[in-house]
Amino acid sequence: MRPKPFQPETHKGDSRFVKNLTDDKVWHRCSNRTLYADTDRSAVVYHANYLRYFELGRATLMRDLAYPYVEVEASGYVYPIIELGVKYYSPLHYDDPMWVNTRPGDLGKVRLSFDYIITHGRTGQIICTGFTEHCALSSKGRPVGIDEKTIRLWEIFPS
Repeated sequence: MRPKPFQPETHKGDSRFVKNLTDDKVWHRCSNRTLYADTDRSAVVYHANYLRYFELGRATLMRDLAYPYVEVEASGYVYPIIELGVKYYSPLHYDDPMWVNTRPGDLGKVRLSFDYIITHGRTGQIICTGFTEHCALSSKGRPVGIDEKTIRLWEIFPS
């Protein structure tokens, strides 16, 4: 099965954001390169390492929007992953450049999600797509409403 086309174009002159010309959604993006340690015996990136790339995208998005995860925790909140999904289309190999494209997904009272598209840094080919769903917890591990700064992050994300 082929993924839906992803045709990114820099959004409003800010290279941290791209607009997908096929559906007009705006994505935050950051670059990364595959380390040798990320590959497995078959010389491709081990499937679980894509979750680390998702975390890189999520953390960079929040940092670039002035609410790094360290501040979320300092405010007494944690957002553990409660569900995730990944569709793989093409592998990455050692030293391949990649773009990790991330955007805020659904936002509920105690749940929030992020969506991801990882593309090859030279060819633009879609490597994988995915999502993570998170639950808001207090620092004591009890479910709570999503904090106001996180809600604001969803509101100010470029559209």
